[in-house]
Amino acid sequence: MAAFVTMVYRQLIRFVRSRSRVIGMIINPLIWLVFFGLGWSKVFDNPWARMMFGGVDYLTYLAPGIFAMTIFNMSFISGVSLIWDKQFGFFKEVLVAPSSRRLSVMGRIIGDGLVTVLQGFIILFFTYFLAENLKISGLIPALIVGFLMSVTIASFGIALALKMESTEGFQMIMMTLMMPLIFLSGAMYPIDSMPNWMKAIAYINPLTYAVDASRGYLVGSHVMKFSFGMDWGILSILMVVGLLLATESFERARIS
Repeated sequence: MAAFVTMVYRQLIRFVRSRSRVIGMIINPLIWLVFFGLGWSKVFDNPWARMMFGGVDYLTYLAPGIFAMTIFNMSFISGVSLIWDKQFGFFKEVLVAPSSRRLSVMGRIIGDGLVTVLQGFIILFFTYFLAENLKISGLIPALIVGFLMSVTIASFGIALALKMESTEGFQMIMMTLMMPLIFLSGAMYPIDSMPNWMKAIAYINPLTYAVDASRGYLVGSHVMKFSFGMDWGILSILMVVGLLLATESFERARIS
């Protein structure tokens, strides 16, 4: 258990000491909210458009999507930081340490999950000043949903990073996956407006269910595509699968 706690603490301290990362994770989502959200909210400021977005203005509809998108993007940092640890030797130290590898990697994932939820909280704090109708009561449930998704994505990111040696290669794969998954999650526009082939991809996209649940808690269940039970169930299953994949991959990792 000491290995688990130590890795959680390390990831938290690592984030706090990285000023550029803290500043970047605040500015990037705010750019989306201000320049994308405020701009398009004027375009969709009519009764027909509000019906398409569940009766709310576009910025209110978009805000939970930006929150989930931020957590989704930041969760991939776990994979990048693992590759850095490979290059600077910390990865080898963990592998040869007389402690459980599974607990070590789980501590790393949970630590990154807590960091990402903190980022999500900061984004939501600013979002409440921009969007009109977000519910304060939905803050805690949305953060829990964000944590589930963060652990899931961080787990898959680490499992992928274990097979790679280059941060550039990992980031290329990350960017190739991130943008389509963001646009196919319902974060920017309703899934029902997509062509059928896009809907099929959206239904297997983990971000879709995080966006849907977050929007339900922050805006209201009337804007949801699925039920809370379905969103929680799929996210929970994916989190367990991701953790099993990451811990098993880390257990079998070898020093090169």
